[in-house]
Amino acid sequence: MPSNLPEPSYTGALVVSVSIEIDAPIERVWDALLDFPKYKEWNSFVRSQVITDKNKKPLEDQTPAEGKYLLMQVHIPPTMDDSISTTSAFEQITHIQPEQHRIAWKNLLPPWFVRAERWQALSTNEAGRTVYETREVFGGIGAYLIKWFIGAKLVKSFQAMAEGLKAYAET
Repeated sequence: MPSNLPEPSYTGALVVSVSIEIDAPIERVWDALLDFPKYKEWNSFVRSQVITDKNKKPLEDQTPAEGKYLLMQVHIPPTMDDSISTTSAFEQITHIQPEQHRIAWKNLLPPWFVRAERWQALSTNEAGRTVYETREVFGGIGAYLIKWFIGAKLVKSFQAMAEGLKAYAET
């Protein structure tokens, strides 16, 4: 089955990619993926994801849209234990494509240091099941540090998110 992810717009030192089959309607999975306030219920990697303004002030409207900002608290490696400290990530939504069931965001660090863009996409396979795919490409000098120090943990984190989304959408 062909991927629903677009081709990466650049190459990087690290590419983290995961896919999983989900036995739930594509719209249910899409709704779960876009319901950022509920991530803490099922996502052991991204423990909170809040839409903010550029000054990191949470917005009343938490509907994802292109150009909005995301303040995320992540566990690397993944865990549902919120007594363990999280790491912050500040991103900007670059694409929302409901017709293709795709969303993407990029980090806001200087691109010479770390350039990172994450895509998430859904499609339906020949068996009628939803396929969730995600890929993040890390470029720049800092991408090598990410690769060496937490690359394997990021793979586990992306996999845990996929498994959490599957379990949540299938219930």
